[in-house]
Amino acid sequence: QVQLVESGGGLVQAGGSLRLSCVASGIIFSINALGWYRQAPGKQRELVAGITSGGVKNYADSVKGRFTISRDNAKKTLYLQMNSLKPEDTAVYYCTAEPPHSTRFWGQGTQVTVSS
Repeated sequence: QVQLVESGGGLVQAGGSLRLSCVASGIIFSINALGWYRQAPGKQRELVAGITSGGVKNYADSVKGRFTISRDNAKKTLYLQMNSLKPEDTAVYYCTAEPPHSTRFWGQGTQVTVSS
């Protein structure tokens, strides 16, 4: 059974930082493309950052230069370092894992709230 468990969300003031973590089980972690998505109230879910099994990273324009995605295959953990947070970063953040030629798995989400 695949499980993705996020942690690290919370309330932070604008300009602050948070580090999200996502621990995976039930998958061969190293071969998965991984990602972070977010969904703000009344908005569609959007890709924040992704990292391939080979370590290639991509970011949404809105977070480039502020967020950093990374993975630790030995710990089966995905990270999202978020710096210079803005109120518009407020959302539920979801971790994803996508094995080759398979469907994407989702975590349950963690709330990030940035106050102005």
